[in-house]
Amino acid sequence: MKINENDDLLLTRLERIASALERLSPPAQLQSDLGASEAFIWHASAGLQPVDRVNRVEMNLLRGIDRMRDTLLDNTSRFARGRPANNALLWGARGMGKSSLVKATHAAVNLEVGGVLKLVEIHREDIETLPALMTVIRSNSCYRFIVFCDDLSFDGDDTSYKSLKAALEGGIEGRPENMLFYATSNRRHLLPRDMMENERSTAINPSEAVQEKVSLSDRFGLWLGFHSCSQAEFLEMVEAYALHLKLCINPELLKREAIEWSTTRGSRSGRVAWQFIQDLAGRMDG
Repeated sequence: MKINENDDLLLTRLERIASALERLSPPAQLQSDLGASEAFIWHASAGLQPVDRVNRVEMNLLRGIDRMRDTLLDNTSRFARGRPANNALLWGARGMGKSSLVKATHAAVNLEVGGVLKLVEIHREDIETLPALMTVIRSNSCYRFIVFCDDLSFDGDDTSYKSLKAALEGGIEGRPENMLFYATSNRRHLLPRDMMENERSTAINPSEAVQEKVSLSDRFGLWLGFHSCSQAEFLEMVEAYALHLKLCINPELLKREAIEWSTTRGSRSGRVAWQFIQDLAGRMDG
């Protein structure tokens, strides 16, 4: 059959359109070797990406949070062994070791169960793709997964919290049996007070509107509150870090400099204690 000039032009245009659509479409997700790493980062467009080295601190360096540590360890250990456990929300003061505790707990429990417990970090911006991640997790039943979102909160007109609610408990499939969701936040209810007050003032039924917002936190069966530490607890953290790094310094000088450091920062926390020790170690090495 003879192809005329118009047909040739049409084919060229169709090929260009097809190429443009191919460039716009997301890349196919790569199948990850889950045995290659103990931790992964979830990217909606690329799937589970292995983490070569997890940035974490040792469990024995986390001071002043004993009750929260023991509770999360017990919950995670039960889950890793196939027993009932709860999603966990770690909320409260900044720098008190919420995310550090999640990562340290995973390492400790994973060592006990022989590497079957995987830690998967999902970024706040990717929460709406959580159902896709759950599909991947459901298809890998030989492993157990803690999906972890650090600094989770919602602002303004953001409605992605509804996706999280449905994915955790309300969907038709429900949460996979081999998955738990751990989140850290500075807010107990994950939503700012002014957002909840606005819902109350504009809704036809204010109480129902507020319950809609608060019910997100109810999806977490375990709430662990972290509060600002006392000066004694702060100094205990400093001493533990100094001992860990084998810093030779007069105890009274260490105490005096640590208090001065926390005063200039205007706060006391595990993060501030670690930052002080890093500064001190740098000055001593010099």
